[in-house]
Order: sequence, then C-alpha cells, then structure tokens
Amino acid sequence: MADGVFKTLRAGMRGPTRPKADGVESDETATMAQSRSRPAWAEVDLAAITHNTRLLSRLVRPAQVCAVVKAHGYGHGAPAVAKAALAGGAIGLAVALVDEGAELRRHGVHGPILLLSECGADAAATAVSSTLTPTLYTVEGVEQIARAARLLGQTTSVHLKVDTGMHRVGAPATDVPALVRAIVDEPILRFEGLWTHLSVADGECAEDRSYTLQQLERFDGVVADVAREGVHPSIIHAANTAGAIAFPTARYGMVRSGIGIYGYLPGHAVTAAFAAAAGGETLRPALSLKARVVSVRMCDEGERPSYGRMRALPQRSLVATVPIGYADGVPRALFTKGFEVLIGGKRRPLAGMVTMDQIMVDCGGDAFVRPGDEVVLLGRQGDEEITADDWAAMLGTISYEVLCGIGPRVPRIMVNGPKPGGGMSPPMP
Repeated sequence: MADGVFKTLRAGMRGPTRPKADGVESDETATMAQSRSRPAWAEVDLAAITHNTRLLSRLVRPAQVCAVVKAHGYGHGAPAVAKAALAGGAIGLAVALVDEGAELRRHGVHGPILLLSECGADAAATAVSSTLTPTLYTVEGVEQIARAARLLGQTTSVHLKVDTGMHRVGAPATDVPALVRAIVDEPILRFEGLWTHLSVADGECAEDRSYTLQQLERFDGVVADVAREGVHPSIIHAANTAGAIAFPTARYGMVRSGIGIYGYLPGHAVTAAFAAAAGGETLRPALSLKARVVSVRMCDEGERPSYGRMRALPQRSLVATVPIGYADGVPRALFTKGFEVLIGGKRRPLAGMVTMDQIMVDCGGDAFVRPGDEVVLLGRQGDEEITADDWAAMLGTISYEVLCGIGPRVPRIMVNGPKPGGGMSPPMP
C-alpha cells in the first residue's frame, strides 16, 4: 500500500496542518477516505519507475536526472515513487509545494528536493527545516528564505529561476543581476542553481521548435551574464522530459523529468526523438487502474442502463457493474467517446453513462463473466492494453491530466518494490 496517500496536502501558505493533541481528527483536517472497502485500486509498478529513470539517465548523459514527483508523484504515490526513482539513478527530486517536500522527508526520503516555485513567507521556515532547496525569483523571496535560514542557523542551497518565455513564474532577465547579488550577499544562502522552463519543447511544428531554441538562446545569455559577474552556480538546468529528449542542447548539467519516469512521452515529435535515441528500449507505464466485477445481470435487447438511458443494448447482454466512477477519475466523457475496459482479456464497451461510484459494462452474450472478475481500465490484461495516452486521445487532453486525475478514494498498491532483505516484491495475485 502506498505510504500516506494524499495525506493533508492543504496547508499551502500556512505549512502542514497537524491533528489535534487528543488524536481526534478535526473536520478541517479530514482528507478523503480511501475505498479499501471496495475492490477498486491503482497498481503502481515501482520496478517500472526505476527502469524508466535508469533509461532516461542513460539517454541524457552526462547530464543527470532530477525526478519530478509533485502532485503526489503524478497520482502514483510520491514517497514510494521518489525512492524508486532515486534507486534508478535520479540525483534528486522536485516538488511544487513545501508540504509535498515535507511529506517526503517524513517518509524517510533523502537527497536534494527542489521546490519548483517560491513559497510564501509562512512556509519558508518549513522549507528550510525540511532541508528543501527553494527556487527564488523575487527580492522578497530571497529575504524570506534568508530570514528563515538565519533563525534556524541553517545554510540553505537555493536556485534562481529565469522566465525565458513561459511567462508563468520566474525572474525577467533584467532582474537577474540584482537577484544574484541579493543571494550571494546572504552568507546563509548558497547559490546552487540557475534554471528556466521550456513551454513548447513537446511541440510538433517548426514555430514551436524555433521558440524553444529562442528560449535556450535567452537562457544562455543569462548564464553568460551571471558568469561575467564571477558567479558560477553548480547546477544549470532547463529541460523537462520533452526538452531532454528532443533538444539535446537543453540538457546542461541536469534535466527535470516528470512524465517520462512514469512511462509516458509528451507528443509525437518527442516520441520519435526517443525512438531514435533509445536503441529499441522502451519506457514502461507504471500505473494500472483496476477493479473487480461486483454484480452481473442479464438485460434484454433495447434496455438502456444507467443515468439518462443513453444507449440501447444492441442484443440481449450480460451487464457487469464495476465499483469505480467519475469521483475516482473516470470521466463521464469516456462513455460518449466509446471507451472500453478489459475483462477476461477482451475489450468491452460501457453499457451506459459513467456514474459517481460505478460503471456498467456491456459483456454481450458472454455469460462467463462473474462477480470477482478483474476489470482493467488502465493497464494490460492478456494481449490487450489500455494506456493513459488512449484516454487522453478520447478526452482531448494529455496523459498527465489522466494520471493526476485518479482520485484519492482509489488506494495505490505498490508492487515490484525492493524487499527489506533484498530482491523485489511480487505483483498482486
């Protein structure tokens, strides 16, 4: 079972929220219950995470991989994923929130953890005490982290982010000299890294490629300006998974790989570049979404199961009820796009609209489907496979959103992880 799945990620500006001293959880700290009482789960193959990290590390050498495990490891379970990525050669981790980094520390995750955005003043002390590496891009941010570091008597490594065209967060190039000076003038801070983020490295068209090259040119200019001031941060980084694969000049000393370590690639151009470089090796999707049939009933031709009576059964059919729905990250839109699940190694369509807690599956005349049979919504069964890319194509979105959208009611079951005495744990039966 994943350690601490979706525990209290709400603190934001105030830092982690603690339960009451009497052990009774207050209403405002309550998190969504996991559905261990029903047969629906996400299975996370930790050996796939390790494999993917190791493969990406080989592809980007001599640069090194920082594994992005924000959003609870893209919905996979951050502590276990972080450890598996480090085992695969990642030199550090990256998260979006102070609470995410602190959660990793509480689960015994060691090594550098980079915060990808400036934190608020109220979270600065937690960031420093948790030995996280803050990203900074304002004078106020520098002052807040320096103040927290002085109060704790703890020298803190920081990275400076430059906005080269993403226009989300980061310092304009014109502000960089003053920010560098503010950082190096604080003895309690160590200026470790300088970085930027690429907005269309996964783009398919010439304009996107040109824009990415412009971003890298701007970033190179900033790096050169900083060097002329006699300041030489030890880590320079710009590339996400797409940039690391499709733009070798974007690798610098480190790449930040998110979706790649989970077994997916963002877009056709990146996929083609990966195939050309990987020599036949492939990434392995790490997450499977599974459930079991809980009820079956024979329905006559023309019956219209589920809300809205949206689809008439084309023949007398066995309809199987499966206890997972849109509250768990199975969007209603999948029904209208012709989504199928796997039961008994066969693709089977939905019999009606996805509901909050359940789906109904049209098994046709197959009377051999029984309660307890495994249902695969994401993953492989027999010779068939359904991927997050398949969902994304149906929904007009990206694999990131599919994976992150699997809800907190769904427990994460870790398989193929390291055993305490060595070796790997077996997959679930």
